Amino acid sequence: MHRLLWLTENYPPDRGGMSVSCDRIVRGLRRAGVQVDVVHLDRGFPDGAHTINTTWNRIRASAAHATHVVAFGGYLPMLAAPAFAAWLDRPLVTLIRGNELDAGLFDPRRRPLLDDALRRSAAVCTVTTEHAEKIAALYEGIEPRVIANGIDFDLWQATDGDRARATRHERRTLGFFGHLKSKKGVPFFLDVLRKTGHEFHLLIVGEAELPLDDLPHTRVAALDRFALIPFYLACDFVVLPSHYDGFPNVLIESAALGVPAIASRVGGMNDLPAAILFEPGDEHDCRAAIDRAARMSLEEIRALGANAERLAREKCDARDEARRYAELFDEVSNDSLLRDWRRTRASGPRTPRADEARAVRARRDPVEDDGAADHRRDPDGHLRRFPIV
Repeated sequence: MHRLLWLTENYPPDRGGMSVSCDRIVRGLRRAGVQVDVVHLDRGFPDGAHTINTTWNRIRASAAHATHVVAFGGYLPMLAAPAFAAWLDRPLVTLIRGNELDAGLFDPRRRPLLDDALRRSAAVCTVTTEHAEKIAALYEGIEPRVIANGIDFDLWQATDGDRARATRHERRTLGFFGHLKSKKGVPFFLDVLRKTGHEFHLLIVGEAELPLDDLPHTRVAALDRFALIPFYLACDFVVLPSHYDGFPNVLIESAALGVPAIASRVGGMNDLPAAILFEPGDEHDCRAAIDRAARMSLEEIRALGANAERLAREKCDARDEARRYAELFDEVSNDSLLRDWRRTRASGPRTPRADEARAVRARRDPVEDDGAADHRRDPDGHLRRFPIV
């Protein structure tokens, strides 16, 4: 049986999509018989090094029983997991959720952490095809697995009470849900909406500081997840105009309730095209999407919503998500795969400079096996093994 040492910054009682996803995947794996030891790292603590060192002191005895070390996205997990995996001599599995790649690639402080975690991983997994393709293009020899976010359809259902509380506005309603930070593209979308002249009612649910005085709107504070269902049902469309993104839970949650989206063509929106899509940041294309939404009949909107629900059930069932993660850990446990991974790790990063250094060492000190390590004899004649770095 697998036992995972699971490092995360996002886990209940934290709010947000990452916390929801982490909780769902962990519960799914546990139901599948996988033991998961969750280490919830406090990203609010000012000294990350102190947090990681003291965490290691507390867990190292029990962590010796782990079969894998998992980095579930985030800054501290990506920083700590490669070290923990090496100290335990266990395979590292890195789960890229979205922002670690989108922001980490172009942040001089975080890029080395991303590079180190990916190169030291026995397996890398993303939630979108787009992110998998980007990683494969940037990091030679890394072929990420894509496992889309899921949803538990047994739990995520509208009740009669939810439908009764779903107050429909007389105008067509556009819904915006969650923490609407800059990457979500909402100011861009609202600027385009103003130029179209179409009259929509806006429903803003969550954390957002947006100038909306000139647009009809309703604001609702952040709510617990299941309290969102009546507000989803109050929308004709959910809007996801992100400049870049992972696989937003909002997209799956709304689709599962039969509510279509107006969304940019990025991340998970490409993998679950249950929406009127437009190119990110393209004003002309966004305006065309808004025009289409404004002119659709109610029957056309319902048909688009029914297709969204069908796609969500086909591609985003939480049971399939948990099964695919369990299969991933099974594969990483395969003896031959582990041998290949350890050999690759021992040989160090594949860069021109490292390859040149290996060639020099090979000419100077011939190795006695397949080149995965440098073998030399000590003064007493004993063969000693030194990892090549």
